[in-house]
Amino acid sequence: MDMFLELDGQGEVYRQLHRALRQAIAQGRLREGAKLPSTRELAQQIGVARNTVLLAYELLCAEHLAVSKVGSGTYVARGTTPARTVLRPKPAATLLPPPSRYARRLRDTDTTWFRPTGQALRFNLQYGTPMVDVTMYSAWSRALAHAAQHTDAGYPPTQGLPALRQEIAAYLSQRRGLVCDADDVIVVNGTQQAVALIGRLLLDEGDRVVMEDPSFKLARNCFTAQGAQPCFVPVDDEGLQVDALPGGPLKLAYVTPSHQYPSGVQMSMRRRVALLAAAVQRGFWVVEDDYDGEFGLEGRLQPALASMDTAGHVIYVGTFSKMLLPSIRMGYIVAPRALRDDLLKAKLLADIASPGIEQVALAHFMKSGAFERHLRRGNLELRRRRQALHEGVARWCGDDIVLHDNGAGMHCVAWLPRFSFEQTQRLIDLARSEGLGLHAIHNQYQHPPRHPGLLLGFASTSVAQLRGAMKLLGECIQQVHAQQAAAEPKTAICTP
Repeated sequence: MDMFLELDGQGEVYRQLHRALRQAIAQGRLREGAKLPSTRELAQQIGVARNTVLLAYELLCAEHLAVSKVGSGTYVARGTTPARTVLRPKPAATLLPPPSRYARRLRDTDTTWFRPTGQALRFNLQYGTPMVDVTMYSAWSRALAHAAQHTDAGYPPTQGLPALRQEIAAYLSQRRGLVCDADDVIVVNGTQQAVALIGRLLLDEGDRVVMEDPSFKLARNCFTAQGAQPCFVPVDDEGLQVDALPGGPLKLAYVTPSHQYPSGVQMSMRRRVALLAAAVQRGFWVVEDDYDGEFGLEGRLQPALASMDTAGHVIYVGTFSKMLLPSIRMGYIVAPRALRDDLLKAKLLADIASPGIEQVALAHFMKSGAFERHLRRGNLELRRRRQALHEGVARWCGDDIVLHDNGAGMHCVAWLPRFSFEQTQRLIDLARSEGLGLHAIHNQYQHPPRHPGLLLGFASTSVAQLRGAMKLLGECIQQVHAQQAAAEPKTAICTP
């Protein structure tokens, strides 16, 4: 192990080496428990006699900064603290150049809601965690192992490996009704990178972006970090209210038409036609985020909005995070020809290319039929879990919850018409204390809805767990009602 040690030239060499090692420990460059180089190795590295290193190590051991273990070596002692002697000087703030406007906007962006709480829960109805079955996991592990042995060691193409792009194009044609070829597909590191690249490419400061209300916060953050101004347009039972689009110039509209996030509604055909017409007439781009459109639990897969686009205004974004695993970090953009070269340059400057081994594995996983089999099994299992959730709500929650579920995706919305927003937060806090993770939907609205509600994700929770979770939810609801009743003032009754 090579180590940077600077001798100060003062006094005997073994004492110089001792001071240099002690400073490395104090600064934290040598962490407690770290093994020091052997005396022969360090002597050769810095060009001194082996006995010189041995004497320096003995001084460290005498000061209890190191311990020698026979047959093993010398180690930095436990309990040493980096701040014991030498502190790194802090540069004066006035000497640092100011950050960019982009960085300043990032500092004003709230991403704390995205961080995991770290609390262990018996049941967590968190949306976004997909279903993982043993069969899929085993098949994916085999695909990764095979890919590791057969992937070229060089950089993969920025656009993505041709074999994977061909499989994605075939999949989109078959299941999403989107006819494209491999040249139209750009492989990216998940939906978030796709949205970030699109925002970087299309938006200047002050540009206006149509966002659904409610909408996905991380997408909204990407656009506002670029300096864009979000224009929130309400969503009803038919999706985005296209007739409520604001006047004036618009740069793009970000929509989730197949399964609106987070409300769960599907955009009606007449609204889709109206949105595409508005994009052409008013000259703005449409970003279609199809994050879980392949999960039509009742067998009613909706075609992608991009499949209806004849003018080249829709930028289609898809992901494998919900279909497989979020840790794969693999997604794709189907780019209009007018944007493809620009997106490729933006991708190149961002990270050159997405990981090659995962691309080879995913291409093999899709070509072998394992991916399609996984989707079929997943849809069947999600239908069972959805039914268990509905039955549990009906049995344990009664009129306190009104479910909105169109039979698609991996979550539904539980509205709480008998609860105030404050009571709903008490319900969430109480449930968490009992081991049940609940997550509000109303805080994702720009303009609060009439009633508070919960996002109930069921993909990562088994049927048995969902039954237990719904029972616990019903008990927590009754506790909140009881607490509310106990807090209300009692009316005194006077008797003659």
